Amino acid sequence: GEKPYACHSCDYRAAHLARLRTHLMTHTGDKPYACDSCDYRTGKRCHLERHMMTHSGEKPYACNICDYRATQAGNLRVHMRTHTRTHSGEKPYACDSCGYRAKQLRYLKDHMRTHTGGKPYSCNSCDYRAGSRSDLNKHMRTHTVEKPHISGQELPC
Repeated sequence: GEKPYACHSCDYRAAHLARLRTHLMTHTGDKPYACDSCDYRTGKRCHLERHMMTHSGEKPYACNICDYRATQAGNLRVHMRTHTRTHSGEKPYACDSCGYRAKQLRYLKDHMRTHTGGKPYSCNSCDYRAGSRSDLNKHMRTHTVEKPHISGQELPC
């Protein structure tokens, strides 16, 4: 369709003046929509409405296979692929350094750190750092679960 409204800062064109005005905020940094509960600000009302769900806990998008719920339809779509891959065995993400394959990109990213030694996950109770979320989660149990003892001595982390 015809797009008579043009941005003077880039090649963007819009069919409606209101859309152009919203676009112009990407250049000015204007963020008129503010959250009453935190410092979040945005240029789009729909983004503020979506953000407000983080405070209310509202998750209107529900998985029909498990108890997962999401604030956004896109997050539910990503989640649904985990079910498909679990049952199909599909592992589309491959490591360039070895034969490892993963069904989710985050699993491949965690795996890649076995080659680089990176440990981006840190414990907020001690100095422990981990290369994967699952390793950090296992470690976190050492702070909450009774630690094993040998002859009255605690085992180190």
